[in-house]
Formats: sequence, structure tokens, C-alpha cells
Amino acid sequence: MSSRRRGDTEGKWSGPLSIDATSEGLTVFDAVERHQCTLWADGDVVPTVADSDRFLFPVDAAVSVETSKLTLPNGPAVFVRTADGETVSEATPPAEVSVDTGTYSIELAAAVKLYVRASGPLTVSTSVSEISVELEDAGEILVGARSRHENPAGTITTTTDPVDMMEAVSHLGSALKTTSPERSYPTLRGHPPLVELGDEVSIPDSVTKPDNGIRLELPAEYRSIYVGAPLAYYLGATMEPAPAPKLVVGDGEFEHRLDTHRGFEAEVERVLKQVFVLDCVTRTEGLYQVDLHEREALESLVDLDFDTLYDADLATQLEAYLDVDYETVEPYVPDWKQTTHVSPDPNSVEVLPFVVNDLAVVRSPTTRELGDNDLQTAAVRDFMRGGDGTRSAGLRDDTPHTVRPEQVDSVEQSWVGEGAPLGASKPTTVAFRNGLDRDHSDGDIDITVVCNDEEMDAEGDVVNDAYGQRSDLPFDVNVHRHLTTDELREVLAEPTDFFHFIGHIDGEGFKCPDGLLDVADLDHVGVDAFFLNACQSYGQGMELLEKGSISGVATVRDVVNRGAEAIGKTIAHLLNRGFTLNAALDVASDESIMSNRYVVVGDGTFALTQSESRTPIVYEVEEVDDVDDDYRLTIHAYPTSDAGMGSILFPFVENRYYLNSGQVDSFVLSEGELVDLLQLEDVPVKTEDDLYWSHELPELIL
Repeated sequence: MSSRRRGDTEGKWSGPLSIDATSEGLTVFDAVERHQCTLWADGDVVPTVADSDRFLFPVDAAVSVETSKLTLPNGPAVFVRTADGETVSEATPPAEVSVDTGTYSIELAAAVKLYVRASGPLTVSTSVSEISVELEDAGEILVGARSRHENPAGTITTTTDPVDMMEAVSHLGSALKTTSPERSYPTLRGHPPLVELGDEVSIPDSVTKPDNGIRLELPAEYRSIYVGAPLAYYLGATMEPAPAPKLVVGDGEFEHRLDTHRGFEAEVERVLKQVFVLDCVTRTEGLYQVDLHEREALESLVDLDFDTLYDADLATQLEAYLDVDYETVEPYVPDWKQTTHVSPDPNSVEVLPFVVNDLAVVRSPTTRELGDNDLQTAAVRDFMRGGDGTRSAGLRDDTPHTVRPEQVDSVEQSWVGEGAPLGASKPTTVAFRNGLDRDHSDGDIDITVVCNDEEMDAEGDVVNDAYGQRSDLPFDVNVHRHLTTDELREVLAEPTDFFHFIGHIDGEGFKCPDGLLDVADLDHVGVDAFFLNACQSYGQGMELLEKGSISGVATVRDVVNRGAEAIGKTIAHLLNRGFTLNAALDVASDESIMSNRYVVVGDGTFALTQSESRTPIVYEVEEVDDVDDDYRLTIHAYPTSDAGMGSILFPFVENRYYLNSGQVDSFVLSEGELVDLLQLEDVPVKTEDDLYWSHELPELIL
């Protein structure tokens, strides 16, 4: 980590955020999310604690420094406002904004929410690589920061009675920080309160549901409650029992049936998506008046006055939104981040707050029969005929019961039910709650690599090289080889952000030179997340969650060495660049026919690091057949827990924003334009031939 110089801020921070002086200027660090950013200063600075009330927006930590200039690398967007909140400018690169005498609030896009307060005259400059705030003369600049980490406000207790569950779900919307269209921003939604089963209904005083007259009337059954929960949360609606499902405003001023020809689940999904995307368009009249692609596309297609709608009540907005044909809106609804298949079982209610926090679409589980293509058994046999063995090493078979959820049109899928899912993650309530209890970090991102088979030592070297290749973030990578059971037990007990195991596992445990270590025999592990690159590691992965881990990648069948090594290397690179575990496994799936044998367990939104652009992206590049030296670039975005559904993405291809989930758009670029873009940030690039990294591709193109 950058060397620190002591100032009056040392030891002042009680929350997850700290702002301290470094040799470059200031470093802002979120000890829970493990996010940090550096502000370069003009000359040495000695920060002193500032009053957070001096900022226009809430901040968790604030300092005052004397300098003439602060610069933030890797920040594409900046919003300049007067001290009372009036927007002066929204500057996207390249831009330069100069303002006269007065006090200004400047919001910077970064891994941690940053605000600068300074007095003009001053100039704000943006480029594709940095944002700077420069005063005419050196003076006081205030820097405030707010953590993106969200904690539930309390825990609701409910019985297994569906009517009681409806009362509990009705309070999930208490986490909304606004019921205006700005709730489509993930930072203004908040984490819903937890839910647990008990003998009676109990709602903490800290949990107060919105009083907006919106009701979701549904049959009193688990399936309907779970499917309707994300919509109830997003609208801040009260859920009430009724024979026919419908959305109701007030005393019936507006009603929308949910048992349409589409079917109940599909209609709830349609309403959620339609209201959400039109909120995203309407909110451009509010705090963030950006040029949004989706608004530009829809404005000429729908008869809606977004200026008037922004100030209208929720009932008026809903009626106007749902009066539009969904077929008109559908092409501009972003690929949904998450679809979660939730078993209509009473215990599933406890995972519901985490599902709706991700604004997932909920469906009842349906599966299809598994075939050879699901597990690629023929391909595995072909690998083995070629002399490339599996990692089972003759250990006891511990294959879990596997299911294949029906595929849906979303970026990710998860499965809350019996069995190990193929093509979906396996979240658990205990893993989510482990994430809420995550310890504060000292700053370094700790990675532990264990290679317990000498034939795989080369893979350990490759993985070690892949982690920590970020000059902007501090990594501490420790590699261990051929650990005994006692040594591995000690390693698992030590706190670490990520544990990458290479070797052999079966139902009885991790193979060590002196025997097997079963995680079930341990009291607790200090591992936050893991990648168990071994055969049949699913059972041990689930045990790690029970013992304190948050998330991980495990296998449901034997894996072939060559394919496992390719996936391990790729996932390490992707985690290093800020991809979540769900996203990393999805992108790595093209690297080997073994990919269907891997599954994310626990909280698949876990990210080891932050992405330079906040939303991790993948470029897909192909040559344009009828134009020499032109390329078609398609951008795919993978939302994270802090840049979730509703965040915006500036692609540096066009001077406008897009909603940040799934396939963003396609653009035709010249060879020179493509090479310039690829050099801005190191991102994965898919071509017809392979998966590359953007720093490698220009050499192949030129």
C-alpha cells in the first residue's frame, strides 16, 4: 500500500471509511468493501477532519486540505452543483467546466462515493483517464466520502403462515431511500431488513414501510409471495391476500391485473421491468440530468411527458407507465442482472431480502432432464483418451444431485432449492449473512493460493502471476505447497479475502500428504471467498459456507487437468479486474468444455476487487466483412453489488450513457479507434478465436 504520512485524521474514523494522506495526495479506503481510490494533490497535503454537515449529500468521512488541485484517475463522470443543489454542469469526457465565485459541490464517480466542496473560481476538467478540480489559487478543498456498503436496518420475524409472510414482505420496501424515480439508482434503494422464521410476527421499530397507497393483492401462497416480493420492494407496496393477483393504487383509482395471458410470473416480471426502465428515463429530469441512450430511444416512441411525470405522485406514474404497450418498451429494457428460482418452501423466505436487494426477477423452480451435453461426458472421455487425466486421483465419489434450471433471458441465474444447479449459482442464507458480518480489512487484499499436488505446481505459478497485477490496488499474495492436514487447517483459520485451492478433493475432504482434511470438522474458517479447483469439491465448498465463508466456486463432477488449469487462470485474471464470482465464471465458460462442471455457491455477487470503470465490461470484437480495417465492437456489462441494476455506464465510444446490464450496444470502429479504446483499460475481449485481454489485442490487430 502507498506509504502514509500522519495527519490529524489518524485514528479518527469509527466506520468503514478512512481518508488519509499518502505520498500522492489522499487515499480513501472502505475497509468492508475493500474498495479504495487515490486523489492526487498538487503538493503535499495534511488532511484535518471536517464537519460532514458542510456537504450537500451524506458522507461517512470528511477532510479538509489546502491545495490548488485534486485529480482522480479513472473517473468518467462528474456533476457540478451549487451549494444549494442546483446543477451547473454534468461533464463527460472530454470536457472543461469553469465556474465563477461561489461555493460548489462536485460529485465524482469512483469506487467509493466522493464529493468535493470548494469555492470558485475553479475549473473542472475531464478526460478518458482522469478528472481534476483546480482552483485559481491554493485554498481549502473539502473531500467527503460515503461507503457503498449497506446493512439491513433490522430483522423481521414471521411465522410460516403465508398471511404473516405477506406482512413481513410488505416491510422490505422500508429500505427505499426515496419513492421518486431515483429509486432506480441502486444507491437509493438500500438493503431490505432481514427475515427469519419464528413463532410470531415481530417488526422492529426501526423498520417502517412506506405509506404510499400501493397494494399488491395476491393469493396467500408461498409461490405468489416470493414471485411478487421484488415488485413489492421496488414500489414500496403493501402485500395483501386476495383471490386474484393485481396491483392496486389507493381505493381502486388504478388497478392492473397480474393474471394476464402472459401468466402470473411473466406479468409480474413485465411490470417490474417496465416501471423500472421508465423510472430510469424519467429520473433524467432530476438530480442526474445525463444524456441517456434509453431516453433518446424511447422519447419518440411513447406519449409520455417525462418532465411532468418526474414530479407526479407514484400512482400517476404507474398508470402512465403501464398504459404503454410493453412491446414498445421491451427492446430498451436492459438485460436483467439476475433471475432467481425460489422453491415455494417456507424456509426460502429467509433468503428473500438478499434476492430483492439484487432486484432479481423471481420464478418458481422448473427443471429439465439432464443429458450428456449438460455434463459433457463424451468430451471428458475424449480428453482422457488424449492422456489428460482428471483430478479425482481415485478418491471416493461424492457427486451431488444436480439439476438444470430452465434457462431464462438474464445475465445470471441462481437456484434456491434442492440440488446443485448447472448454469446457475447456489446462494444460501448463511453465506449472505456471513457477508454482512465481514470483518474490516487493514487495506491489503489478501490472497492465499494452496497447491497440494506436485504435478500441478505449474498451475500454482500461473495463478500466482495472475493475482495482484493492479498497480492501483495493494495485494498480498501467499502461495503454499503440499500442506499437511494441520498446516491446511491453520491456513483456513487465518483471515484471507480469497482462498484458491489446486489439488484433489472428495466428500471426505481436501487431500494432503498425510491424509484428508474435512471442513466439517473445523469450528470456523477465516476465508471470505474461495475457488476449489479440484474434482467434486461442491460438498467441501458448501461446508466452507457453513463455517464462515461468503462465496466460492466449486465443482459438481470430475474435472480434467488441462481444462481446470485454463479456467483457473482465467477466473484469477477476471477476479483481479473486479468481476464478481458469477460474472467471472460466466466469462470463463468459453475457455474450456469443463465449465459446466463448475458452480458458484453462496453470494455470487462477491467481488474480490473493484473494477476501474465500476461496472466490469467485456468487449466482443469481430471484423466487418464488407469494410476494410473496420471492426464491430459489442459491449457486455456485468453489474456488481454496488453498481447494480440502474447504474449507468459511459462506454467512451459515444458521448452518452447507457444502463449498465447485459449487452449494452454495438458500434463500428476503425482500426485506430479500436486500438485507442483497447488501451484505456485492461478488459477481457472475446473474438471468434479466443478470449484475450485488451492490452494483448492491439499487437494482434496491427
